[in-house]
Amino acid sequence: MTVLVDRTAMANDNAERLDELFELIERMVPEGYKAEVVEGAIQVVPQRNVHWQNIRGILHALEDRFGRDALIMTDVRIDFPGYRNGFCPDMAKFRDGAEPNEEGRWRYEDIEFIAEVISRGTGMNDYGPKQTTYAEAGVPVYLIVDPYVGRCHIYTNPKNGEYLTESKADFGDKVDLTHTLLGLTIDTAKFPRD
Repeated sequence: MTVLVDRTAMANDNAERLDELFELIERMVPEGYKAEVVEGAIQVVPQRNVHWQNIRGILHALEDRFGRDALIMTDVRIDFPGYRNGFCPDMAKFRDGAEPNEEGRWRYEDIEFIAEVISRGTGMNDYGPKQTTYAEAGVPVYLIVDPYVGRCHIYTNPKNGEYLTESKADFGDKVDLTHTLLGLTIDTAKFPRD
């Protein structure tokens, strides 16, 4: 019973600290920049045209498949398990019927798909701690779009903190997600490189 109390206290402390960090971020980060908290560290990157064009391509594919009323968010804070993980994924699709929690935030347990587009300086997070956290959270499909090398990495089958299945698609190819719960392909022919 003590372990449960300690974990609950730790989770509450994490949430409170994340709230404090995001209040600080809102006061200090200028418009045109994206900020999130990865393992307790604030990460700030400029929003860039190539970044947004790739996100937009993913959004169009999701809307073509699920409609404009699908629960799809971009750059919205979601608290994940682990030490102070308040991520703002480039793209997150939630299951039908998902609703925000009591604090008005979306729950990671309702996520079906996350896409991250690599930014200079924070790409190591997308391939490292964020990938591990998404797998630990049970996110079924995780897509990394890397405009610096012109390649997409698709991760599925999360188990015990890692994705058991990885595939790749070069820009110009289609990202095949037909074998996932998304049941779609994403055409990368127009994905710009950086």
